[in-house]
Amino acid sequence: MTIHPTAIVEDGAQVDPSAQIGPYAHVGPHATIGADVTLHAHTVVMGHTSIGARTAVFPFAVLGAPPQHLGYKDEPTTLVIGEGNLIREHVTMHPGTVQGHKTTVVGDNCLFMVGAHVAHDCTVGNNVIFANNATLGGHITIGDFVFLGGLCAIHQYCRVGPYSFLGGGGILTTDVIPYGSAFGNHAKLEGLNIVGMKRRGMSRETIHKIRAAYRMLFAEEGTLKERLEDATEIFKDTAEVMTIIDFMRADADRPLCLPAK
Repeated sequence: MTIHPTAIVEDGAQVDPSAQIGPYAHVGPHATIGADVTLHAHTVVMGHTSIGARTAVFPFAVLGAPPQHLGYKDEPTTLVIGEGNLIREHVTMHPGTVQGHKTTVVGDNCLFMVGAHVAHDCTVGNNVIFANNATLGGHITIGDFVFLGGLCAIHQYCRVGPYSFLGGGGILTTDVIPYGSAFGNHAKLEGLNIVGMKRRGMSRETIHKIRAAYRMLFAEEGTLKERLEDATEIFKDTAEVMTIIDFMRADADRPLCLPAK
């Protein structure tokens, strides 16, 4: 364990022997710091926060400060950060609330660029990228392999499906389907994240099926219920399409993000 003499690690903190803690960092008494974690200078880890192995936290990031929620009364809610994450300067992440899930969860191998914010009770998947100043309200769910563009903001309780993309400066108040691509203020569905699918190694055949399903699901003929039933019958053996259909059918707090009329 390497702890700079100017760092403060309070009694009770659990710090793996392989962790490195830089100058003027502050680790609170309820924090858990995993193997090979690096806390660079001036980082702050507060509250009941755990940081998984091989995560690097850069200067002036603050993890685990009390949630920005008027109902929060110092309950011991948690922030759980997975392994292999890169958390750049001035990133903030808040724990959950008793009004929500009591925990905020961040997955593995994510990149949080400068100034990104994860609010209380959010769930962030694996391999997610937050560009600079991407901001989540409370209770949001972000799927695996999502890319959030710089300066985007997402309304409380929204869902952003896996492999989807939200363009820079986007203001999202609705749910983006898996593999979707949304842009604008307020954001509208502009199609599919074809670039992201190709980068993930998805086959040409699967991409064609997702495209065909997208055209069917967002056509103007019939009701949405009818289109979902038709797509289910045609694409029931294509797992990626069924992921979209299940997402659209799920109970949700926010409406679906739709193409512009």
